[in-house]
Amino acid sequence: MKSLFLKEINAFFGSLLGYLIVAMFLVAMGLIVWVFPETSVLDYGYADLEPLFTYTPYVFTFLIPALSMRAIAEERKNNTWELLRTSPLSLVQIIIAKYLALLLLIGLAVLPTLLYYFSIMQLGDPAGNLDQAGFFGSWIGLLMIGAVFGAVGIFSSALSSQQVVAFVMGVFLCFVLYFGFSALADLILGDWGYWIEEFSLSFHYINLSRGVIDSGDVFFMIGMIWLFLGLSVLTLKNK
Repeated sequence: MKSLFLKEINAFFGSLLGYLIVAMFLVAMGLIVWVFPETSVLDYGYADLEPLFTYTPYVFTFLIPALSMRAIAEERKNNTWELLRTSPLSLVQIIIAKYLALLLLIGLAVLPTLLYYFSIMQLGDPAGNLDQAGFFGSWIGLLMIGAVFGAVGIFSSALSSQQVVAFVMGVFLCFVLYFGFSALADLILGDWGYWIEEFSLSFHYINLSRGVIDSGDVFFMIGMIWLFLGLSVLTLKNK
């Protein structure tokens, strides 16, 4: 399992596309947080990183399916999947190894955004005037969103041997999970609307961004991760 994990990491760092995807993410977030007039924190007049946490899920909707689309689809297209299946690793171990490698890549992409925290801390008046609980709650929420989208991406890659198809399905599923249920809940009044909204990732992400780590929000996201990893295993068992 460790060897497969390292193989996935090496495959990413040996690919120009992988570096390009992460670089595009960091450039996009840098422009949103610091440059674009409508979202730049420099134009806010107060120390806040709301643009980072508002727009990153939008970028994740495309970034993570792009990172994960090759996870299984490429193996099947190159006819190396059957070879991998004959290894001592179980199907569950294969999925977990690939998922953990993807999680590491997502973490490495998000990690540089901590520099924004230290920059904003210095820009505050007085220095350090920042809602730290809100920041770290939102940052943990981002990592959880990334982890869920990663599991969705693995599932999408398991559905098709074509990377482009896996990417499109991943984007669609991530969009529905983050935006779809909330949009549907807005159309429905009463208790039904509230219950539907609770299935939305954005609902739980917003809760975490308030700086209070509620176990219900965390367990919901962990449950979504296991759901899509489990669906990945079931899908590949039937192929």
